[in-house]
Amino acid sequence: MSLLPYAAARPFLFGMDPEAAHDLTLHGLARLQHSPLTCLYSEPRIEDPCKVAGIVFPNRVGLAAGLDKNARCIDGLAAMGFGFVEVGTVTPLGQSGNPKPRMFRLPRANALINRLGFNNDGLDAFLANVQRARFRSESGATPMVLGLNIGKNASTPIERATDDYLTCLDGVYPHADYVTVNISSPNTQNLRSLQSDQALDALLGAVAERRELLAQRHGRRIPVFLKIAPDLDSTQIEIIAATLMRYGADSQGRANDAMGVIATNTTLSREAVKGMEHAGEAGGLSGAPVLQMSNQVIRQLRACLGRSFPIIGVGGVLSAADAVSKIQSGANLVQIYTGLIYKGPNLVWQSARAIQAHGS
Repeated sequence: MSLLPYAAARPFLFGMDPEAAHDLTLHGLARLQHSPLTCLYSEPRIEDPCKVAGIVFPNRVGLAAGLDKNARCIDGLAAMGFGFVEVGTVTPLGQSGNPKPRMFRLPRANALINRLGFNNDGLDAFLANVQRARFRSESGATPMVLGLNIGKNASTPIERATDDYLTCLDGVYPHADYVTVNISSPNTQNLRSLQSDQALDALLGAVAERRELLAQRHGRRIPVFLKIAPDLDSTQIEIIAATLMRYGADSQGRANDAMGVIATNTTLSREAVKGMEHAGEAGGLSGAPVLQMSNQVIRQLRACLGRSFPIIGVGGVLSAADAVSKIQSGANLVQIYTGLIYKGPNLVWQSARAIQAHGS
């Protein structure tokens, strides 16, 4: 277990501006991750291997994208006991994101609102950081799995969004265990319109075609996961599921390990936080209020996609019981983000242990 209990560090961090605390934490992880001081925050990894989308995951608990947008802290995050870590979202060109302030805590709800806007240093810097990571050589017989999350630049017209995704796919493919196509952030104008029927089919068709070329070039075929929003009705979910099946299942409806789905991103809904300080801020709401919304989307996806299609569940995991609820709803794997901020690294161990005990 970590030598510095998170309960001791949290009051200090929560006394700071949320984004300043986030930046300070990442700076600390980047500085400490290859030193003996990793013991201050490290947690033992639960060994509970499972195979999803053709990949062997050491356990079923991962970190969602958004925390480490520039892939600076992969090894530091690996020390927290994650079975997989997803970094990004990266865009072809660096961009500063939306004006500050753009991150807000809602402690009464164990929630955050952010409107960061894919702030990152760009693809070249991202890849340089990924290539410096040592986790594959240091994490034993079953290395932690690495997901790389890709998006579009804010300045790229939505009708040319596919160009940005393909540029990023070309760059990250040789270094990823899986790639996530993020079309569900509420903080990039018109991005969620890519979840519509024709736009999604065109995007996934182009991604699938490019992936086959990259598989031939690099001699390995990696899965692509689509990250979707919780703010979807049943009809929209059915359309997305049908599109995923076109590219991720064989003629008998069995998953072909080419495609998966991550459910869900942040929500625009404020129903669960009405009247709270910062509840009126624009951006995506994450944390406890998203748990049931996300679980409902997972249940609908599982009903549409069948038993074998890969689903990663994310949204509102603040306890081990929350993590198990994702598995019970139909997810194969679970991701956390806001829960790590509110509960600390021990949540990873607790969640992985509870899922192991629950079975699958």
